[in-house]
Amino acid sequence: MRRKLEITERELTRAEYQQLLDAAQARGDIRLLLLLETLCATGIRVSELQYITVEAARNGVAEIALKGKIRTILLPTKLCRKLLKYAKKCGIVQGQIFLTKKGNGLSRKFIWAEMKKLCEAPKVARSKVFPHNLRGLFARTFCAACRDMVRLADVLGHSSIETTRIYLLSTAKESARQLDRFGLLSGWA
Repeated sequence: MRRKLEITERELTRAEYQQLLDAAQARGDIRLLLLLETLCATGIRVSELQYITVEAARNGVAEIALKGKIRTILLPTKLCRKLLKYAKKCGIVQGQIFLTKKGNGLSRKFIWAEMKKLCEAPKVARSKVFPHNLRGLFARTFCAACRDMVRLADVLGHSSIETTRIYLLSTAKESARQLDRFGLLSGWA
């Protein structure tokens, strides 16, 4: 099957991600800051955030049971330290870390709305700011670092590499930049 290169302006860049983190920190919204970092540093889906618990942060591993599968997500050491510090500050000694003021898990709708509010200060396009885009940034970063699509598919919980490929399709602009870097043309203009 032939795929047409997509021209998309919806991909979140690392610089824009950092701007969002900076904006959350400037607002003093540590919960949102950690939520963004957790989604982006692990590649989990927003629906899997419930598995980020005090126990998972202590062990450095989250066991995610969804869609009839169980997969293990490794949590970066620095993230674990941040999550445990936050949990201690909030008086959370066990269970889910990301909770409402009433002690319930955060809803997808709430997370989406908070992220949209956050993009106003750093002037990141609203169309780029949504939870699944953090998963895409994780996938592109993982692939660039490891070059192992099979492992990435496992980490993301995909049963098919074709699903994983969707995260890695180059935009037309990026493909054009890569072609320019090949250096296969003479200096004659």
